[in-house]
Amino acid sequence: MLAGKAHRLSAEEREQLLPNLRAVGWNEVDGRDAIFKEFHFKDFNRAFGFMTRVALQAEKLDHHPEWFNVYNKVHITLSTHECAGLSERDINLATFIEQVAASLS
Repeated sequence: MLAGKAHRLSAEEREQLLPNLRAVGWNEVDGRDAIFKEFHFKDFNRAFGFMTRVALQAEKLDHHPEWFNVYNKVHITLSTHECAGLSERDINLATFIEQVAASLS
C-alpha cells in the first residue's frame, strides 16, 4: 500500500520524472494534468494479458488507470484523482506498465 496522501508533482519533479516517460511515448494530455499512451500488441490475447497484469498491480497499489481496449490496442490515461493531477503514483504505474509491455513484445 502507498503511504500518505498523494501530492501533485512540482515543476521540478516533472522536469526530473517526465522526460523518461516521454522518451518511450507517454504524452501529457491537453487541458488535463494527466499522461497518455497507446499500446499495440500482436493480437487481442496479448493485449488482454497485458491489461490483466497491469490490473493486478494497479489493485495492489490502489491506483487504477483509465483505459480503453479494442482488439490489439490499449489506450491508457494516468492521473491521480486524490490530488487532481499527476503524482508519483502515476509515474510508478507508468514505469510498471512499460516493463509489462516490454515483456510482451
